[in-house]
Amino acid sequence: MSDVVSAEVKFTRRSMSMLLLAGLALGGVIAFPFLASPYALRVGILIAYYAYLGQAWNILGGYAGQFSFGHAAFFGIGAYTSSLLFAKLGVTPWIGMFAGAAGAAATGAFIGFLCFRYGLRGPYFSLATLAFAEILRVIALNWRAVGGAMGVLLPLRESFWTMQFPEGPPYYAIIVTMLGGIMLLTYFLEHSRLGTYFVAIRESEDAAEALGVDTTRYKIVAMALSSGLTALGGTFYAQYFSYIDPNLAFGIDVSVAVLLPVIIGGVGTLFGPLAGSLILTPLGEVTRRLLGGYRGVHLMLFGAILVAVILYLPHGLVGTFQEKRRLGRRCSHDHPRP
Repeated sequence: MSDVVSAEVKFTRRSMSMLLLAGLALGGVIAFPFLASPYALRVGILIAYYAYLGQAWNILGGYAGQFSFGHAAFFGIGAYTSSLLFAKLGVTPWIGMFAGAAGAAATGAFIGFLCFRYGLRGPYFSLATLAFAEILRVIALNWRAVGGAMGVLLPLRESFWTMQFPEGPPYYAIIVTMLGGIMLLTYFLEHSRLGTYFVAIRESEDAAEALGVDTTRYKIVAMALSSGLTALGGTFYAQYFSYIDPNLAFGIDVSVAVLLPVIIGGVGTLFGPLAGSLILTPLGEVTRRLLGGYRGVHLMLFGAILVAVILYLPHGLVGTFQEKRRLGRRCSHDHPRP
């Protein structure tokens, strides 16, 4: 009886501690734009932005186990769709972003059907997605209707309806809301039947098929969901910087920027992309400011961090922490205190 009471007390204390930490974190997130300098606010926006993109990729690569190297394709589709609708037809980005997401989801489902229908897995699938992003980049470079190499410069009409603001706090509120939404979606996905199918496919596609899971169908679903969410991030980028061009939208830099926070933070974890972005984004900004005369130094630093994480923390920061926590619980269960 005393053991049961002790366990309940420990659980209550742990729950209270978690609630307190969550409350402090939420309070800090809300207060940040009112206390931070304009530059610090910009860094905060970028942290949330890269964490959002990483989480969008994580649904496909982390949970469903399909490593895409070409998510720039879906980012670019979202950015170009909303930007062209706004610049040429005056359609609000709040509508254009969902049009871009629908187009990216349909494109992702089509690419997924072609790849998965014919059995492309592992590096072959990764290279196929990379090739498709490069095809779109070349098309955008040479297509005058979408601005060609000059890209698209968005007209400045500051208002909520045009998603353009004179200061950073509204952008911060938008991207933090998007990040909170995608993390909530991922949390429910983790605890849903669909998420269970994704993880089963990631762990062993052959075993999942033997158990009756339609692996092709659910991989296409993961591809479409991840693609559409990535496109929403493309729209935010275009509105925040008011400019987009083929290299910015479809370049390999975008796909790398999407991947790095997830790998550093932990592939297939809820908080991994956020943890990775919290480390990499400020580090990159500080490095660029201190060593601005040496181009590419921040990329070298990112490469060194990536190699170190792969060698010593193969599950990423959050993944390694969760793994150690599981091992600790297992040891305490197998060897209870007398």
